[in-house]
Amino acid sequence: MKLALVISTGDASFDALAFKGDLLSGVRMAKEIGYDAVEIAIRDPRSVDVEEIKGLLDDLGMKAIAVGTGQALLVEKLNMIDPDPEVRRKTVERLKLHTDFASAFGAFLIIGFIRGLRRGRSKEEVEELFVSTCREIADYAAQKDVRVVIEPLNRYEIDFINTVDEALQLINAVDRANVGLLADTFHMNIEEPCISESIKKAGEKLFHFHVADSNRWAPGSGHLNFRETFEALKDIGYSGYISVECMPLPENPRVSAELAYRTLSNILKEMNA
Repeated sequence: MKLALVISTGDASFDALAFKGDLLSGVRMAKEIGYDAVEIAIRDPRSVDVEEIKGLLDDLGMKAIAVGTGQALLVEKLNMIDPDPEVRRKTVERLKLHTDFASAFGAFLIIGFIRGLRRGRSKEEVEELFVSTCREIADYAAQKDVRVVIEPLNRYEIDFINTVDEALQLINAVDRANVGLLADTFHMNIEEPCISESIKKAGEKLFHFHVADSNRWAPGSGHLNFRETFEALKDIGYSGYISVECMPLPENPRVSAELAYRTLSNILKEMNA
């Protein structure tokens, strides 16, 4: 298991990012601290120079391992389950652009906030819309050798797909080999009875993993037992990246990213993982 840091363009409206600003500066900071890779959260991939980012990553010997898409909902209200077919169409087109961007790096495409909100509609109605839209995106992504990951988010932020069980149910319904689960310790601490057991339940469907502490600050700032969590990941044979997505606290983005790296790398060394 290796460590990655989530970075974002400066127009992000989401606060749980250790670094938000110029992507190239974020990549350099992650490298200086010791991270092996970055995860890029971006609203519109057309706003950045892919070749410039790739060139810097290559020069530094780093990877971009996942692409976050949630800003398109938070800023533009694009989402996969909107009652308006035109909004869904625009969302699919944007996610195809995200997929092209992810393909350039061999990265995952993350389905988090962009799935949308139920807003009082029945579970059956929104699940049908989600499965249909997700299949279209997954089929396009398969042509680009991109894997899609669905992230359960806690009930206080979204009212659709809050738990690992709910995500696994929909992953099975989508029924595409390139669609799997992204689990996040901050959300799991709220929604899962036992983080370790939920990881084991996910098994081979767990494609990617996010970490923040119980207060969404850097790991090492709250009460989560990351050693126990990483042991569960090791038990299921997870060999992917552990991606830090936390608020720039307790002090500033760099201090937060450094604390997270120090805390997690020490645990991984002790585990020989």
